[in-house]
Amino acid sequence: MTDQPFIFERYDFDAKKGILALHYRFKGGESFEEQIVFPQPIPSLPEDRLAALDRAFRLVFLLAGVSYYKARVPKDLICEAFPLDKKTADFVACVYREGLGEFSYRNEIDLSEKIQFKISEAQALASVPLSLPHRLLVPLGGGKDSIVGFEMLKQAGYSVALIAAGKSAEALPSPIQATMDVSGLPSLRIGRVLSKNILELNKAGVLNGHVPITAILSSIVVACAILYGYDAIVMSNEHSASAPNLKIGKTEINHQYSKSLAFEADFSDFVAKRISPDVKYFSILRPLTEAAIASRFAKLDKYHAVFRSCNTAFRQDEKARGKNWCCDCPKCRFVFLALAPFLDKPCLIKIFGKNLLDDKAQEQGFAELCGLASHKPFECVGEIEESALLMEKLYQNEAWKDDAVVKELGRRLTFAEKDFEKRYNALFALHSDHKVPEEFLRLLHA
Repeated sequence: MTDQPFIFERYDFDAKKGILALHYRFKGGESFEEQIVFPQPIPSLPEDRLAALDRAFRLVFLLAGVSYYKARVPKDLICEAFPLDKKTADFVACVYREGLGEFSYRNEIDLSEKIQFKISEAQALASVPLSLPHRLLVPLGGGKDSIVGFEMLKQAGYSVALIAAGKSAEALPSPIQATMDVSGLPSLRIGRVLSKNILELNKAGVLNGHVPITAILSSIVVACAILYGYDAIVMSNEHSASAPNLKIGKTEINHQYSKSLAFEADFSDFVAKRISPDVKYFSILRPLTEAAIASRFAKLDKYHAVFRSCNTAFRQDEKARGKNWCCDCPKCRFVFLALAPFLDKPCLIKIFGKNLLDDKAQEQGFAELCGLASHKPFECVGEIEESALLMEKLYQNEAWKDDAVVKELGRRLTFAEKDFEKRYNALFALHSDHKVPEEFLRLLHA
């Protein structure tokens, strides 16, 4: 840690090369340059879209800084690139503080007195009305959720393009590239090149941990929507993304904060008021549970061989990326559990390469998912009750009930029969807390 402020030095966009360069430094210490590489050709834009694009670049600049700030977590943050108004500072500080919740817990750092932005008296820039074509950008993560989201839109006849970011536009993680290929949809590939300095510092042992990556990528997608002409960004974040992994007193720690409804509401409001009211941002899957999404994904069999949620497939080091499901992490366990009630058993085992639910070594991991040990894992997994209900459903299933993990945990989880059916069926009802526009809500009912 350091007492020296973190400085947002400047950002530059080279339209010919399509490169947005972001410059940061610790006062008297290390400096960093990150590059965002946009696909060519870069369109020639009218003045209103150029103005909105610059506002979006400012947001990218501010949010991407968290990847470097976390190395030293000083109290003060100073933006030299432009005057920072209070509402913008408050929004960014909230994203940092909530998005670094898991980071602060693991590193035993109290952030309550940190993340203090120096505020200017200047007025915030007004948002810019735009006339954008009614086209949808869908960020792609390589897992089942985004596939369910874009297929729903595609089948309804919307003009949809996929967008994903990788270490370079030419080297996207294989599950993302394979999903794009199977989808047949147009796509935008973004390169995000982290500063070499932060990678070296991480190896040297500076503070490190989870950052609100979805917030950073969402800001980049906003810039792409303005640059290439899309009026809506459709996320695929489900209901359970809002549930915390851990509560300490009144403090909630959510690994998925930047996928939560709270972030979605704040982010979409910021975009409307500070960038453009004509770029919409919402998650079409917000009313659905993971179980409901899994039941829909089970029918999309052309993606079963290419999708992957396992984090090993998305490591920064391309040489260290896994080529298959690792079958020994919370995400592998949860996706296996979520799909088991809806897929033929041999089919599911073929996807993963083994039966995770008949492996006694996996029992502790599944117990954590179901609330029988420790807390919900710090990963993108469903809610505890949801996992418990799915496990109990398998305990009642002739095909699964004698598998080692199901047999042990199902015995410990048994609900009263009447209560179980009511609670299990509720997993497939639409939740009312969401920001899905009425135009798209009908697709979920269908």
